[in-house]
Amino acid sequence: MTGIWLNRISRGLSRPPGELARRLAMEGRAFLERFQGPPAGPLDEAGLWERLGARPSPWFTRPVDTSLYETHCPGDGERILAAADAAIEGRIDLLGSGPVQLSRPLPWPEDFKTGLAWPHKFHRDIDVNDFSRPSDVKLPWEFSRLQWALPAGQAYLLKGEARYAEFVRALLEEWIKANPYGRGVNWTSAMEASMRIFVWVWFFHVFHQAPAWQDESFRNDFLISLYRHGVYVSRYLEDFGLNGNHCVADGAGLVVAGLFFGEGGKPASWVAQGWRVLEREMFRQTHPDGVDFEASTFYHRLVAELFLLPMAYRRVLGMEVPGAMDERLALMGEFADSYMAGQAAAPLWGDGDDGRVLPFGGQAVGDHNYLGPLIRNYLGDGAPVSPELFWLSGPPAASGIEGKPTAPSRAFAEGGVYIMTGPGDRVFIDCGPVGFGGRGGHGHNDCLSVDLVLDNTALLSDCGSFVYTASPGWRNRLRATNAHNTPQIDSAEQNRFVAPNELFRLHEVARPEPRFWRVDEKFDYFEGAYSGHVVRPVRRMILDRAHHRLAIEDRFEGQGSHRLSVPYHLAPGVDPERLEDGIWRLRAGEKSFLLHCPDIQGFTATERPCWISPSYGVKLESRALEFNREGALARLRVLIYPENNAPKDVEVCFNFPA
Repeated sequence: MTGIWLNRISRGLSRPPGELARRLAMEGRAFLERFQGPPAGPLDEAGLWERLGARPSPWFTRPVDTSLYETHCPGDGERILAAADAAIEGRIDLLGSGPVQLSRPLPWPEDFKTGLAWPHKFHRDIDVNDFSRPSDVKLPWEFSRLQWALPAGQAYLLKGEARYAEFVRALLEEWIKANPYGRGVNWTSAMEASMRIFVWVWFFHVFHQAPAWQDESFRNDFLISLYRHGVYVSRYLEDFGLNGNHCVADGAGLVVAGLFFGEGGKPASWVAQGWRVLEREMFRQTHPDGVDFEASTFYHRLVAELFLLPMAYRRVLGMEVPGAMDERLALMGEFADSYMAGQAAAPLWGDGDDGRVLPFGGQAVGDHNYLGPLIRNYLGDGAPVSPELFWLSGPPAASGIEGKPTAPSRAFAEGGVYIMTGPGDRVFIDCGPVGFGGRGGHGHNDCLSVDLVLDNTALLSDCGSFVYTASPGWRNRLRATNAHNTPQIDSAEQNRFVAPNELFRLHEVARPEPRFWRVDEKFDYFEGAYSGHVVRPVRRMILDRAHHRLAIEDRFEGQGSHRLSVPYHLAPGVDPERLEDGIWRLRAGEKSFLLHCPDIQGFTATERPCWISPSYGVKLESRALEFNREGALARLRVLIYPENNAPKDVEVCFNFPA
């Protein structure tokens, strides 16, 4: 235990004074809690259970006619029932584990990939980042969120079968017994308690009238434990000055817990405390154009959900939501619409840990297409029906609303993202800060990197993030400059790593310089650079929307002899074949593209293996083409286009406006 505190003290001394003071105050509260019993909670006296059940549900939790659901969400009912049966049988697939059959009792304190467990002791004495063993604390945390059991609730609303209610009750009873307040790994993060609050409140509104949920002892245990979740989050709110998604989750969980209980001074204080956090952090953690400041598409999705659900809960209860918050949330939805551009998967910008709040749909984890419509529905605009929308808002008043057309090319200048789109094309360009106010967080060394889809075919991809504390080596490898489709000078990182085990911090060095952006009738143009190093890389890109062609030109401003490296990581499933000097065929299924480098002279082209992580805990082997040069600075140009749509004159494709 001494090592834990030495590590905390060492890291704490590097924090700003304000953050250090807040952390010390939290440790003071934890010290006193060591000598106290668990906080009291409400008992099911004088009809409390019934009163809570009579309060409006924040989300749709009424029985559903299966034929109606099939009309709106064809085929999804079968998926739900299969997922519910898998949950009941103990078959799960979380964070890259692959299908796993669990045994009883369930492994609440374990990384069930490795079988390694955390001790059952006071939460502040547990080291969740033990780099001496190959364990990942996200596994027990994700398992205890119980989102994998949500299909049992959906199946109950569809079929009304008692076995679903009995399963969820037994699951909650087992969790409560195995995880007493403040003890064990599942009480080491206020965010985790907050994420459980969402699921437990939803379960209550689904099952509170079920016969299996009428036992007074179970009711008391459930309400007391849920109440203690609110107490814990309020005491250990992760508000340290410069905050990220953890603080937003804490605020959102407090609002939901307070609105759920509704009566008494404590719940009212949670609502006030949590809402203050959300009102403040929404404008600190998102840029004026709606882009989340952690520089990650996956965390943008998570934070948007964390704002949306408590805001919708307040609306259900007739409480005010400031118009400025609605406006910022609308912008977050617009950004999601833009970076998806109707494609199947989001660009792998920054970290991704698959985090969701109430994941009701069966879409792939990288599919964020539901998010923009969900936000528009909350704002009162028409939106096409999806499982996500149905289970949050209920059957639509009107059906047949068409999906929003592909978002036009757009610059999100404050967030540092530039997105070129055309029919079947999406070019995602990062030319912004490293993220988290310059401290790194979930951002990567990816300035000027590009993610590319042409003719509805993913061709270029950044490498994702794979895992966090489970492997510092992989963590640092995949957030490094060379794991992104961006120029690298003299093997230097764009932003320096703080230390091998500081997995969420970077020393900000690179300063993005957006220089030019224009959208014409047929072409999109971008030019950007970043400074902070001896050599300044400058990248130009031109999308020819009519012909699905992307031209990329890299120039380097500076003097002297240097090592230049420009990698292009091919999306999984893209097979490169060298045709001649400077030309490769890229086969992707039945489609074929060419990557043409007319300036190959002076550069050495290397094909090498690489790894792409489309979701947490998963990495897929792919290939990268890397162009290297030692010596004087020189430009490098690359043109990517469908093989059956080759230009007559390659040089014309690089014509940039004066």
